Amino acid sequence: MPHEALIETAGYRARLDAGPDDIARSLALRGRVFRGDPAASDEDGFDARCRHLIVEDIATRAVVASCRLLVIENGAAIGGSYSAQFYSLDGLAGQPGRMLEVGRFCIAPEARGADVLRLTWGALTQVVEAEEVEMLFGCSSFAGTAPEAYLDAFALLRARHLAPPRWLPRIKAPNVFRFGQRPRGKPDLKRALKAMPPLLRTYLLMGGFVSDHAVIDRDLGTLHVFTGLEVGRVPENRRRALGALAGA
Repeated sequence: MPHEALIETAGYRARLDAGPDDIARSLALRGRVFRGDPAASDEDGFDARCRHLIVEDIATRAVVASCRLLVIENGAAIGGSYSAQFYSLDGLAGQPGRMLEVGRFCIAPEARGADVLRLTWGALTQVVEAEEVEMLFGCSSFAGTAPEAYLDAFALLRARHLAPPRWLPRIKAPNVFRFGQRPRGKPDLKRALKAMPPLLRTYLLMGGFVSDHAVIDRDLGTLHVFTGLEVGRVPENRRRALGALAGA
């Protein structure tokens, strides 16, 4: 992966980590977002295997968004991903091309806005092109562990965005919520979209797909849904927009 700054705007810079200090700042943001305390440890064994993408405020150097990136050479190696701990991904094992797992994505509450998310996607686009990635995947996290808060969102995912049968992740985790176990009829679109994490909404706009269940992760205090995106199927207008942003 490239080591230099990826994209700069008037106020923010998106880049890959330059070493332990950047990783520590990314972990502090993750502790704050996922654990409620920047001093709380959110580090696990995958962090040492990943590059860390950070978005920082140029003036203050504060990290306002981050995620970690793990290159998977092909589907045969997907069992070594973080997501494979929670989902049976045998359907993706036959993928011949390179894959990129995007994990632990988070945005600081005071920086939640379209600019930071767009900058993140522009930087991801650069990485995808540099690494010749054919599929993105990861776990999209909903805050809390109560499925009742997201019934409209899960109904919409089930109705419109399930993975093709050949790729559909199967249940592996002990505690899950199946999207079809509480029929909801026609979901409230506005409520459903409002409840979805920003990263997931962007995946879906580009043609992404999801699992048919959410994993109840009591350690992180989240519900997460497997999310994938075949790079070659991104609509041309969105591909052009991301390409322009990646060259900013």
